[in-house]
Amino acid sequence: MTEEAVEPDSGGESGDDPDWQMAPDSDVEFPANDERVRVLREIAEDVYGESSESRQLSAILYRVSDLYDEEGETSPEEIYLNVRHIMNIKEQGGLRR
Repeated sequence: MTEEAVEPDSGGESGDDPDWQMAPDSDVEFPANDERVRVLREIAEDVYGESSESRQLSAILYRVSDLYDEEGETSPEEIYLNVRHIMNIKEQGGLRR
């Protein structure tokens, strides 16, 4: 079976978007792991700084930690799409151009 090439912004269904195909599967389970949550959030606090890039990285790490938090409500797809959205905005020069 061959895959048909589709431009990322072609407006096709998300399953046809090559960029979307890079997102992880939602079937993957992330068992609660308090130690992993603690370490990821510690690193997130450590990298948080004055630059927007360090703050973005910190936010991403915090969201990833939610995957392992019993009370966290996120998925790899949500994290991926959020990061992709941030990168698109950054590429366009930010929200306040």
